[in-house]
Amino acid sequence: MAEKEKQFKHYPVDVKVRNFCGKSKLFFLLTLILIVIAIASSFTGVDIALEFKGGTIITYSYEGEAVDKSAISSELTDLIGTSVNVQDGESLEGGSKTLTLSFTSNEGLTVDRQAQVTDAIQSRYPDANVQLLDSNDVSARSGSDFFAKCIVAAIFAAVILILYIAFRFKQISGWSAGVCAIIGLLATLVITYGSVVLMGFEIDSNFMAVILTLLGYAVNDTIVIYDRIRENQEKMPGMYIEDLVNTSSSQSLRRSIRTSLTTLFAMVAVVVVSAIMGLDSIQHFAIPMAVGILVGTYHSICFVPSLWVWWQKRRGVETLKVIPKKKKKATE
Repeated sequence: MAEKEKQFKHYPVDVKVRNFCGKSKLFFLLTLILIVIAIASSFTGVDIALEFKGGTIITYSYEGEAVDKSAISSELTDLIGTSVNVQDGESLEGGSKTLTLSFTSNEGLTVDRQAQVTDAIQSRYPDANVQLLDSNDVSARSGSDFFAKCIVAAIFAAVILILYIAFRFKQISGWSAGVCAIIGLLATLVITYGSVVLMGFEIDSNFMAVILTLLGYAVNDTIVIYDRIRENQEKMPGMYIEDLVNTSSSQSLRRSIRTSLTTLFAMVAVVVVSAIMGLDSIQHFAIPMAVGILVGTYHSICFVPSLWVWWQKRRGVETLKVIPKKKKKATE
C-alpha cells in the first residue's frame, strides 16, 4: 500500500482537505434511505390538487370574523359526499374577505348541488353577508396536459444538462460527470417530492414550479466542483483521483455553503412572511424549495463527486490525464 501511495503526487493546498470520498459509502447509504422514505411516503396517501384531478372551484365573499374552515369542510363533505378543500383570503376589490371551496369531481357540481352548498354556507353564517363571486369547473384533462408538459420539460432539461456537462468537462470524462450530476439531481427531486407528501402538501402547480426551479438550481454547486476538478487536474497532475476530488470539493465548500445559505434564508423569510399573512400557497412553494436547496447542496458536495470517483475507479482510472491544449496557429 505504501509503495502504491508513492506513485501518486501530492501538492500543498491552502485549505483543510476533508475526506469526502472516504465517506462515500455513508453518503450512498444516506441518499438511498432518503429515497426509500420518499417513495414509501406515496403509500401514506398523496394529496393531488384539483387542477390535476378535475372538479369545481366556488368562491364567496363574506364580512365579519374569519370562518371556521375545518367545520365548513366537514359539513360540506357530508353534504356532497366528496372531500372539500377550504381556503380563505381577501378580495382585491373592496377589501372584503373571500372563501374558496374546491370540490374534486370528474364531472363538476350540478347547479342544484352548488345551490345546496351556497345555502349551507349562508345558513351557517347568516350575518356574514355571504355572496357568490365565482364558480368554475376544472377539467382533469387540462391538468394532465400541464403535468405531461412539465415532465417533458424536465426530461429535456436533463438531456441538455448531460450534453452540456459532457462537452464542457470532457477533460474529466464528461459523459460520466453528466450522468452522475443527473443521478444526484433526480435523487434531490425524489426526496423533495417525499417531503411534500409527508408534510401533507398537495401535488399542484406549486410543486411543479419547485421541480422545474430545482432542475436549474440544484446542479450549480456540482458544476462549480467539476470546474475546480478540471482546474486542479492541470495544476496538480498525477494526483490520486480521490485526493484530487477531496481537494476540489474542500476548496469549493465555503462558496457552496454560503450560496445555499443565502438562498435558504430567503426561502425562510418568505415562509415567515407568508405564515403571518396567511398565504398558504406561497408556503407550499417556499418550504419544499428550502428542502430541495438543502438536499441539493448535500448531493452536490458529498454525493455526486463521490459517485463520480466510484465510477472512475470502476473503470480503472486512478489519476486523470492532462489533455494538452491545442496551440493556436500564428497569424500571418
